[in-house]
Amino acid sequence: MSKPDLAAKLEILADAAKYDASCASSGTTKRDARSGGIGSTTGAGICHSYTPDGRCVSLLKVLLTNYCVYDCLYCINRASSGVRRARFTPEEVVQLTLDFYRRNYIEGLFLSSGIIRSPDYTMEQVVRVARTLRVEHQFRGYIHLKTIPEASPELIEQAGRWADRISINVELPTPADLAQLAPEKNLARIDQSMQVIQARIAQGKAERAESPRAPAFAPAGQSTQMIVGATPSPDADVLARADQLYRQRKLKRVYYSAFSPIPDASRHLPLLAPPLVREHRLYQADWLLRFYGFSVGELTTPAAPDLRLDVDPKMAWALRHREHFPVDLNLAPRELLLRVPGLGVRNVDRILRVRRWHRLRLDDLLRLRVPMKKALPFVAVADHTPHRLEAAGALRLLAPPADQLDLFAPAPASVRSGEL
Repeated sequence: MSKPDLAAKLEILADAAKYDASCASSGTTKRDARSGGIGSTTGAGICHSYTPDGRCVSLLKVLLTNYCVYDCLYCINRASSGVRRARFTPEEVVQLTLDFYRRNYIEGLFLSSGIIRSPDYTMEQVVRVARTLRVEHQFRGYIHLKTIPEASPELIEQAGRWADRISINVELPTPADLAQLAPEKNLARIDQSMQVIQARIAQGKAERAESPRAPAFAPAGQSTQMIVGATPSPDADVLARADQLYRQRKLKRVYYSAFSPIPDASRHLPLLAPPLVREHRLYQADWLLRFYGFSVGELTTPAAPDLRLDVDPKMAWALRHREHFPVDLNLAPRELLLRVPGLGVRNVDRILRVRRWHRLRLDDLLRLRVPMKKALPFVAVADHTPHRLEAAGALRLLAPPADQLDLFAPAPASVRSGEL
């Protein structure tokens, strides 16, 4: 069998990379290529995707190789899988990145890899791509490198030196889950590597505070990904792990990826994928943990460890705690306003500004574009006081109507951010 050419390799390895969701590019330092070099993290001209902070960025997202010595049961590229295999050389990835940029297809690179030979050998190849782009070609675009927990600290140091963001995938929320589906991986070792990266990021920030010319280390921070639905672990376990990573390791993002059944799957894996709305609810709950002051224990309970699929997590909390409502928008503190269904962070801040000058009325909420159907049963303003929301009929009143999808229509894409 002849070796695949570059186009065939790209087809195989770009498709193999689609299962990794942790490739958003927000939060990095702003670079401008007008002073020299090529690529940019802020320039205009690429309109393929939007980052959470509003910038438009498109990334070349590939694996260096889909060969792997690990046999993680949930992974399409596991050692025992029968998928087509391919491998780029570092020079080929560099050339692809430059060619795609010059054609205005991309503005950055997301590079991951299966494990070949050893973690250090693989990490050395990945770092070589980033170093070549930065040093030899003066590439100033965004680079996200997927790192390997077992790689040496020296190689991870180099990865952070050349990349905007680095990440290590947790993959599954509990040690028991990893022991069942990925016995070669160890959650404690992953956490230890994250701790090393966290310390190095903090050190880099301190050095740059003293001397702006000091080299940055992963200025966009680190992120991770968890697979949802490959094991029976409930949403409470997933959110508890995410909350721990945010608090203890200061991660920028935790991404959630709904398990997708793979060919020749192990009997330990479920036959069906979880509903995509579960992934969507986890992103909403993640937002509530990070920006709205909620705790995991408020979003899930021992009696209901999974998030409801029929309503969003904030609405579910409000229906369980009707004694807190209605909330007077003219008097309530910010912490309570953030718990009102339909009010996002920006609207809460606007409400706080407006009410300094006059009492809020329904017309003010309309001008602020507050979703009235969702918010009105929970708020009181100068010209509106709702009836007490009773349990009977509440869900029928507030839940969104079910959509009748066309038989051949694709499933709706999950939304990863927004007003809650």
